Amino acid sequence: MSILQDLSVTEFLVPDGTVFGVTVDWRRPMVLNVVWLALFFLGGLLGTWRWFTGDDPKVFAAMAEATFSSAKTGFEMALGLTGTLTLWLGLMKVGESAGAIQLLSRALAPLLRRVFPGLSSDHPASGSMVLNFAANMLGLDNAATPAGLKAMKELETLNPNPGTATDHQAMFMVLHAASLTLFPVSIMALRATAGAKNPADIFLPILVASACSVVGGFLSVALVQKIKLWDPVLLAWLLGVGLVLGGGVSAIASLPREQVESVSTTLGTGLMMAAILWFLALASFKKVNAWEVFTEGAKEGFTTAISLIPFMVGVLVAVGVFRASGGMQLVVDGIWACVGWTGLPPESAGAFPTMLMKPLSGGGARGMTIDAMKNFGVDSFTGRLSCLLQGSTDTTLYVIALYSGSIGLKKTRYVLPCALLADLFGFVGAFAMAMIFFR
Repeated sequence: MSILQDLSVTEFLVPDGTVFGVTVDWRRPMVLNVVWLALFFLGGLLGTWRWFTGDDPKVFAAMAEATFSSAKTGFEMALGLTGTLTLWLGLMKVGESAGAIQLLSRALAPLLRRVFPGLSSDHPASGSMVLNFAANMLGLDNAATPAGLKAMKELETLNPNPGTATDHQAMFMVLHAASLTLFPVSIMALRATAGAKNPADIFLPILVASACSVVGGFLSVALVQKIKLWDPVLLAWLLGVGLVLGGGVSAIASLPREQVESVSTTLGTGLMMAAILWFLALASFKKVNAWEVFTEGAKEGFTTAISLIPFMVGVLVAVGVFRASGGMQLVVDGIWACVGWTGLPPESAGAFPTMLMKPLSGGGARGMTIDAMKNFGVDSFTGRLSCLLQGSTDTTLYVIALYSGSIGLKKTRYVLPCALLADLFGFVGAFAMAMIFFR
C-alpha cells in the first residue's frame, strides 16, 4: 500500500473517464458515493425514528453539532498531515531517483519468476510487475500505479481470451490488492496529527499484518492455479520471511507487557531511520542532487495534503452524523453479537466499521479510522486496532476495478474471492498483532 494510494483523492473520482492515461468506465457505481449518501440517509431515518418515538428528543441537535465538530476535525487532520507528507514524499522521491526501486526489483525478480510460472523473464510485463511491487513496498505510488497499469496491458498481449483474466493477471491483481506495507507513512501521520504518544508504534504490527494478507492472497491463488509451492527459491522466500517475522513477533510477545510497546516503537523507528539513511546514501553514491529532488517531491506532499481537506471533511461529517443518530452503535452492537464468542476484547468492536469499509473504499475506511481515534482515543486499543486494520490490506474493489477496467476485462474469474480471502488473512493478522502488542 503506497502513501498516495492510501490517501488517494482520485478513488472512484474519474469524471473524464481517465486515470493515469487509462480510460475507465466512470458510469459504474461509485462505491464511496454510495457509502457517503447511505450514511446521511440512514442516519436521518434513524434520527427521525428516535425523535418520533421519544427515545432521544435532542437527536437532531446532536446530529447538527456533529456536522460542525466533524468538519473541524477533518480540516485539522488534513492540515496536520501537511508536514509529514511533505517530508516523506520528498524522501521517497530521493529514494526513487537514487535507484532504490531498481535494487528491490533485482532482489524480487527470482521470486516473481516462480510466482508467475511460464512468464518469460525478458517479457516486458515481468519488468513492469517487479517495478510495481518494488514501488508499492516503498510507498511510491507515482511509480507503482502507472507500472501496474502497464503490466496489465503487457500481460493482455499474451491473453488468448480477451476480456477474461489470465492466470498471470489474476495473480497480479490479488497480490496488488493484498499489498505488503513497508512504510505506513500515512497512518503514522494520522496518529501523529491526532496526538499519539508514539506514532510509529504501529509500524511492525502493520508490516506483519500486511505480510499475512500477501501470503494469504498468494496461497489462495496458488492453490487454484496449482503452482508448485515446493520450489526451493519460493520456499526459501516464504519460510525466510515467515521465520524472520514470526521469530521477531514471538520474541517480542515473550517480553513483559510494559516492554512490548517500547521494543516495537524502537524497531519501527529504527527501520524508518535506516531507510532514510539508505535513500540518502544511495543518492550520494549515485551523485544525485538529493536536496533538489527532495524539494520537488516535498511539493507533491504539500499539494496532496491540502487537496485532501474537502474529502476528509466530507467523509468525517457523514460518519459523524451517522454516529450521532445512533447508527454506528447499532452496527457495532450487531457485529459484536455475531463475534463476541471469539474471545476478542469488547473494545475491539469499535474498530469493526474500519474493517468492513476497507475492501470497499480507502477514503471511507480512513474516515472510520479517524472517527475511532477521535471517539476512543488515539492510543486506545480500539484506535490502534483501527490503524492496523487500515494498513493490513489495500482497497480491494478499487484495485480490481481499476486494473481490470484499464484493459476492458469483463470476467475476472476467481480474483475477487481470492482477494477477499487475502483481506481476511490481513484482518486476522491485524487482530492478532493488536492483541500481542497493545493488549
